Amino acid sequence: MIASTIESNKSLRRWAKRLPSSIMVYPDKSWNRIKYIVWRAYIPLHPHVRDVAVAFDAVQHTGRQPFLIGHVAPHIPIKSFITHLIDIGYGNHFVAWHDDDELISVRMTDGFTHQYHLRVFSDGAVHGHYEYTPEAHPLLHLDQINFEHRREFFLKQFGELIVPAPTEEMAKLAIDYYARWHPHSHSAQKAKAIHIAKIIEHIK
Repeated sequence: MIASTIESNKSLRRWAKRLPSSIMVYPDKSWNRIKYIVWRAYIPLHPHVRDVAVAFDAVQHTGRQPFLIGHVAPHIPIKSFITHLIDIGYGNHFVAWHDDDELISVRMTDGFTHQYHLRVFSDGAVHGHYEYTPEAHPLLHLDQINFEHRREFFLKQFGELIVPAPTEEMAKLAIDYYARWHPHSHSAQKAKAIHIAKIIEHIK
């Protein structure tokens, strides 16, 4: 049973990689256009740079990022849920960290500077947030500055395809994640404190 599940997940990942990629929005500002050109050249290299950075502990990334939205409904195949994401405008997001047991990472861009970022996991969990794009603001993106849950936005997109997660489960996963995250920059440390404060306020 375990072997068949592992093989099924591998098959899903292979299938997911062939889905359409997310496309950067061409920016209006000249400086952002320079970033656009640089990132077009860099994107194919990112998976290799990411894996090396994590392997040598240059960047901390373990487990799953927080912002759990819910789980794919029991009667909905995960493949069908992912197909729905592609149909409504999401695309493969390869310029991202790879979380544990992640099947696919997708995003829907909001202009050049912001994006809705989703991850779907092998157990049906769906995590998502609104943030700066790495292309526009790589350091702010890395430090999780202005990460927003936008839970209601995502739930409207998914409808009955997802079972919303209880507040307690969302809070526990987020607190566990931030307990493991020890950022070096002052801005990231400040962002961490803000995220924890929001979690505590949300569960009161």
